[in-house]
Amino acid sequence: MTVWRSLLLIYTGIDVRLRHRSRRSLHFAYVLSDREVEDGVSSFQRFPALVEELTSGGARIEYDIKQAQRPLTSLTRVHKNTYWPSPDDTREEIDRFAAPGSFDSIFVLWPQHSLIDKGSVPSGAWGLGMKASSWSNQATYATVTNAESARWQIPVVGEVWLHEWLHGVCGYFRERGYCMPDGDADGGARHGYVQSPVSGWTDYYRDLMSGNVVDGGKATGIPLDAWRYKPERFASQGRLPSSTS
Repeated sequence: MTVWRSLLLIYTGIDVRLRHRSRRSLHFAYVLSDREVEDGVSSFQRFPALVEELTSGGARIEYDIKQAQRPLTSLTRVHKNTYWPSPDDTREEIDRFAAPGSFDSIFVLWPQHSLIDKGSVPSGAWGLGMKASSWSNQATYATVTNAESARWQIPVVGEVWLHEWLHGVCGYFRERGYCMPDGDADGGARHGYVQSPVSGWTDYYRDLMSGNVVDGGKATGIPLDAWRYKPERFASQGRLPSSTS
């Protein structure tokens, strides 16, 4: 069994000014409630069991949780008018808590939405994920935003963290010669899978994480025996999240 050492970094506050496409400045400030933090952490804590189940025990997540002692004060533009907390924005904390070689995966919970006045930072999705690079201290890097309590429960608790982690993990195995299906973690529908109201996309993730997604007439994904090997950090220079959920 391979252990993926993981860090969940929590930002309870945000206070940013963003340059909107209209060239007007957008100011967004918010502090997560205790319930919002609890919802995100409880969901994250269900993610390791999903990894172990879907790899038939081949991989295990061991994690630490750290809370930033400052609000997010900057975000990085992804496209014309969307933003996310890239490693540039979380640099102070990831350098402090996740020096290169200390973790295989970094996760960030951050306040995108005000659940009080319904304001939001423009962002592309609930989460974003990317492969490991020197930018993220040689760890896969994934961000997930706050949400209403009910959203964390549907359809599978912890699935959003799994999804974003898989973007980075698929990149890791692809660079080691394994063929990934088109879209990697986003590829369920394009390969004939259907999101279940009960089990979400886990049927697809199970096949993706066992090397059984048929793409172009051949099996693709991460074979179960590949999970036996210890993750190795590497220095590719990705500068944008690979895809979204």
